[in-house]
Amino acid sequence: MHHHAKRSRSLLSRLAETVMVGLVRGVFGFARLIGPERSAALGAGLARTIGPFLPAHRTALANIRAAYPDMSEKDVRALALAAWGNLGRTGAEYPHLGELFDFDPDAMTPGRVEVDGIDQFVALRDDGKPGIFFSAHLANWELPAICAARFGLDATAVFRAPNDPAVARVLHEIRSGTMGGLEAARQGAAFAMQGALEKGSHLGMLIDQHFTRGVEVDFMGRPAMVNPILGKFARRFDCPVHGVRVIRLPNHRFRLQLTPPLDLPRDPDGQINVAGAMQAMTSVVEGWVRENPEQWLWMHRRWRVPAPRSR
Repeated sequence: MHHHAKRSRSLLSRLAETVMVGLVRGVFGFARLIGPERSAALGAGLARTIGPFLPAHRTALANIRAAYPDMSEKDVRALALAAWGNLGRTGAEYPHLGELFDFDPDAMTPGRVEVDGIDQFVALRDDGKPGIFFSAHLANWELPAICAARFGLDATAVFRAPNDPAVARVLHEIRSGTMGGLEAARQGAAFAMQGALEKGSHLGMLIDQHFTRGVEVDFMGRPAMVNPILGKFARRFDCPVHGVRVIRLPNHRFRLQLTPPLDLPRDPDGQINVAGAMQAMTSVVEGWVRENPEQWLWMHRRWRVPAPRSR
């Protein structure tokens, strides 16, 4: 009886996921039908309308107030709304990722995407050495992985799959068709990431989310926990570490920027200091966020430092 009930639940679960996948594909199909500009505008409008009613909105407001203590309440709320708009645009742009990245260095007229530092991309591709990229949830953060794939840079992008299995499945289909190597953030992912660097490939990862077992860094004037894995790999492989960000421009355009390699702090024995490396990367991200705060993911509970243990 118990086995039969378990099987029925499993069947229902699979059926529900199939229905959800169909719904998500239907929504994405409609977005493709109306084109990237209109679907992005629709996504922004929906997110700005629905976002303020979600619990994450309170998180966003609290984060903005803490990061900008002198900002007026009116401006705090306007910034939170703008951030919802960016998130809605980004979500609605997923069905168009393949056509969204149209950068061509030889084109006579600029396209939807411009890239600062494409020469560095090419140099990294051809130097035969491993390399690390860090990024953040800014503008449409999926574009750098597409750029790497289009320009033949052997790279593995580490991503966190959405909680909803139907959405995760459809997004994985889209990412697989537009990007190079993909590695889900999960148990055992570190081995795959290490393997990529060992064969001289490149590793890209977003570093602006809370990581419970991480190292403490200062971010926007407050302590935050960050995953130390990129610092550990930088120490182990002593390879260049670059920041890459996306800026959302007017008229549905984007700019990708690649930083020069960071000069990371080292221990007295000359090896890269992991905590110092993560602070250096986080400080770069802070500069990006302060430059375009409306394009960052304020809704995430970024600042969750555990209380110090009592002795």
